[in-house]
Amino acid sequence: KLGYYAIAPELFARQGDVSKMSDIGQIMKDVVSKVPDAQVMSDLDATVAFAKASKHADIARLGAVGFCWGGRTVWMYTAHNPSLKAGVAYYGLLEGMKTEGLRPSDPIDVGTTLKVPVLGMYAGLDNYIKPDSVSRMEKEVQQSGSGSQIVVFPNVDHGFNADYRPTYDRAAATYAWKLATEWL
Repeated sequence: KLGYYAIAPELFARQGDVSKMSDIGQIMKDVVSKVPDAQVMSDLDATVAFAKASKHADIARLGAVGFCWGGRTVWMYTAHNPSLKAGVAYYGLLEGMKTEGLRPSDPIDVGTTLKVPVLGMYAGLDNYIKPDSVSRMEKEVQQSGSGSQIVVFPNVDHGFNADYRPTYDRAAATYAWKLATEWL
């Protein structure tokens, strides 16, 4: 509706069919936790190639938006693919997901190397992402010279943009969407 060519790839399809699961804990444990970053980066590269081949997308203005796990993925993909022009990461985990083989780095490990401006949007009451992690990431991206910024929404919780969750906050979600569209 905003004039963007958008694709939402199924990045966990090889690990399991989450459309048949309803328990978020089970989805995270049995599927998402088993998805290697190398696979995600390769799949996103293939998604970009598909968009380019479609002749409907303006690859010169390529951006990425992600929520939660997808927010983490935005940080990692912008580090992987510096041809992106912008990224928006909604409450993406910044550290604590690194595992040998599957996820060799966390966003906080690549913050200083970013070339792509990323807008990170975080919740002030988030139990998953601690304020110390957000502060450290802010310092990292400032050193990168990428123009990245982090906005913390006070008095809201993780998932404030997910209208199907009890943590949904309409005012924060509306304002975050305004910031995201302006950023892009």
